[in-house]
Amino acid sequence: MSLTDLTNWLKERTELSLLDEEILNQIVPHLQPFSLPTNETLVTEKESVKGLYILRSGHLERLSQKVGLLPGAAINLGALILEQAVRETVVSSSDCEFWFLEASIFQGLVKQYPQIIQAFSQYLASEVQVLSSQLMFEQERQTILRPYIVPKARRAIMGSSRYAEKLRSQIQEAFDSREAVLIFGEPGLEKDNTAALIHFLSDEYRKQPLVIISCATLQSNGADLFGRKGGRMGLIAALGKGTIIFNNIQELPTALRPAIAELIEKGTYRPVRRQGDPDEAEVQESQARIIAIGETTIPEIDNLFPKKIKVPPLRVRKMDIEEYVGYYITLASRKKGSTPVPVTPEALRKLQAYDFPNNLRELSNLVDRAMTQLQGSREITEDILWPSQSKKKQLRLNLLNAYSILRKFLRSDWWPDKINYGFTAIVYPIIIAILFLGPQTRSENFALNLFWAWWWPLVLISFLFVGRLWCAVCPFMIYGEITQKLSLWLFPRQLKKWPRQTAEKWGGWFLFSLFALILLWEELWDLPNTAYLSAWLLLIITAGAMICSAIFERRFWCRYLCPIGGMNGMFAKLSMTELRSQQGTCSAECTTYQCYKGGPQKGEGLETNGCPLYSHPAQLEDNRDCVLCMTCLKACPHRSVEVNLRPPGIELWTTNIPRSYEVALLFLLLNNIFLRRLPEINFEWGLHLNFDQFGLHSLVAILALSVPVLIPLLAQQIIKLFSTGKWTTFIELAYGYLPLVLAGNLAHYLRLGLGEAGTIIPLTFATFGLSAQNLPVLIAHPAVVAFLQGSVLILGVVCSIILTQKIARQPFKLLIPQHLANIILASLMWIVIVGY
Repeated sequence: MSLTDLTNWLKERTELSLLDEEILNQIVPHLQPFSLPTNETLVTEKESVKGLYILRSGHLERLSQKVGLLPGAAINLGALILEQAVRETVVSSSDCEFWFLEASIFQGLVKQYPQIIQAFSQYLASEVQVLSSQLMFEQERQTILRPYIVPKARRAIMGSSRYAEKLRSQIQEAFDSREAVLIFGEPGLEKDNTAALIHFLSDEYRKQPLVIISCATLQSNGADLFGRKGGRMGLIAALGKGTIIFNNIQELPTALRPAIAELIEKGTYRPVRRQGDPDEAEVQESQARIIAIGETTIPEIDNLFPKKIKVPPLRVRKMDIEEYVGYYITLASRKKGSTPVPVTPEALRKLQAYDFPNNLRELSNLVDRAMTQLQGSREITEDILWPSQSKKKQLRLNLLNAYSILRKFLRSDWWPDKINYGFTAIVYPIIIAILFLGPQTRSENFALNLFWAWWWPLVLISFLFVGRLWCAVCPFMIYGEITQKLSLWLFPRQLKKWPRQTAEKWGGWFLFSLFALILLWEELWDLPNTAYLSAWLLLIITAGAMICSAIFERRFWCRYLCPIGGMNGMFAKLSMTELRSQQGTCSAECTTYQCYKGGPQKGEGLETNGCPLYSHPAQLEDNRDCVLCMTCLKACPHRSVEVNLRPPGIELWTTNIPRSYEVALLFLLLNNIFLRRLPEINFEWGLHLNFDQFGLHSLVAILALSVPVLIPLLAQQIIKLFSTGKWTTFIELAYGYLPLVLAGNLAHYLRLGLGEAGTIIPLTFATFGLSAQNLPVLIAHPAVVAFLQGSVLILGVVCSIILTQKIARQPFKLLIPQHLANIILASLMWIVIVGY
């Protein structure tokens, strides 16, 4: 083609016809031929402009608008004049021929001939109008999409189980196509993350927006989803080729279901017409991909999905738990700025034995809580990382729901603070002073009578009903707390963290040894009938609580070292009440751990300093480490804490964890029954021992604390000898003696409780030198006392036999040796207790 013909062609057939012939003559010599095959990209959006392309033959297409371009079209003309980047991607829909003018030459001609700008002024105005319109559209689109945008998937599908492999395969199949997908499964499975993976794993559409909307929040007419006729666009139109996730599809408004069904099945929708408008809006086509998430089925919706993915629950993916735990530990460590810690095999096995009703959400919260409770430990043990236990919910009645007044009282300041600091903290030193300064025998000193004739029988009975409740109002720890607060005020500092591992290993043996020494001291120096020595006993235990409180945070003494607390915790296992929590609520909803750590008021939860024993109600497997102070009940904003009525001692055959030092303490208290009855033993068996000789008395006392346990040990050896299969260990089976030990100690103190305790009124007057004549005395007849003592022992034997059977879960005849041991021990107790 000659230059003249080319000039005429430009003037007649192209968008450059607005230019003067002089300018066209300057352009023509610089035009270069250029060809492009079918389905190739000529220019790409946002790239720098290389030059002006004038289509000579063939067809082009603008991708964003799906608009075809015919021969004569000038590509990049507006971008060159406005000195902008390429505005849209253009591809060839057939073989194309072009004339090409380099950008630098075109810019030079614009500078040389300003009339080029003038000639295209109308063109430029329309370009600016188009740009402005596109900008406004994009701003409106982003405003609509922004509240629902999902920026990225949280994680890939983890694990190596066959269920994890299948889920990954289903996701792969889903993102390879644009068909609508239904994802369903139990709560807490992160189904929204599975949906996000389908979108972001698609190379072609991952740059398009992904939004998620809760079906429960959709307008019943669908205006927010489909837009309005002649008005604001809806979410589907704004989404374009992106993906929309309908979360909780089962909560879709009934009126909206036909429209959603049409969207899924046909990919079309109608904008909502305005009120009073008789004409429906035209049908619109949707380019968006549909993914729905549900937990229950809606047949009229679910059957429309060509692809369905069921996310498997965590309980069938036990081998994947370890990988998830490691991942959640890494996340928690990164958040805290610490190094990830390992999980012990025992803790992992405990997790794998649990079914996780709230699935990954519960596991994530559980690991997060465990990381909070590490307390400097270098690994996560089963004591720190606990799962819920279904057995904890068997045969329980939540008293807080049954009696609202009880909840109100336990959440009030009266329990236990006003009782502790308004009464006990004042009365306790008065009692100590009376023990030191008053008469020294139990028949003359009402304080000594309170300690031995009132406190011991009542606290032993209370174990069956309220467990370790005494510890909540115990004067030892009240003065420990006072010491702690006073020392921090005088010497501000950070109290030491608990040496948990050392305390768990040796604390029980410390309190066992201390209890043994106390029992020997009580017997050899006649503490029950010597007031000042009884006062020293109380002060020594109080001093231990005060010293530990000045060194360690919270109640370290109560949790690990107190001999009375150790006894209370052991007998509390027999209680018919317990404090626990709603496991799913703690694992899935709680993020503050205020019942454990303490913190400010949140919702219904009150401000507290956290559990004084560093126990969490979801962690408790028995009553040993709960003093019923109700701090957790006051702090919990979710009403998760429960005070349950239950079958007495049910934890001993369900969730009890045997501990060797606890068994040693159990048998120490068994032996102590005979230690306290040495005069009766001396008389019944005609030993004629002179207990005034300290050495002889000491030797016999040590034997009394050692010999009776030989009967249970012998019974266990006989069981082991005749057992052919798996047999229960001595540490496990020993808890079967617990009811008998409690019954024996109670039978011993019934004589004091039903006899001397009734003299408290005249005794109080006598203590202060006042006349006690004609004051009421309530004393049970010796025959009544003997009857009750015998009844308690019989009940103890029966309960021990039943408990032994439940713990062992073995044939009755195999356990006959232990049953006989129970009967023999009870018979010996009968001989030296009943009737005296």
